[in-house]
Amino acid sequence: MHERCAACALRFEREPGYFVGAIYINYAVTAAVALGGVLVLDAVVGLTLAQELTLAVGLAVLVPVFFFRYARSLWFLLNYLVATAAQRRERPC
Repeated sequence: MHERCAACALRFEREPGYFVGAIYINYAVTAAVALGGVLVLDAVVGLTLAQELTLAVGLAVLVPVFFFRYARSLWFLLNYLVATAAQRRERPC
């Protein structure tokens, strides 16, 4: 991860534990995709229990890996939108 934004010099690196909220976002998206995908496919296709479990475990392993960067970006965006300009002490993008 870069230390600062190349366009506006916004500092990306924060204190230790800052991105714990991104873990919650990643978990919520993973649970929604895995559970939602399994339930929709079960209703539409009629999967067996073994197929449902295989699909759910596969999604639960793959989604967090691919969504990790986006979860961190969303967490950073939420903080950026909530913080005031005085708290940021940085030039807005």
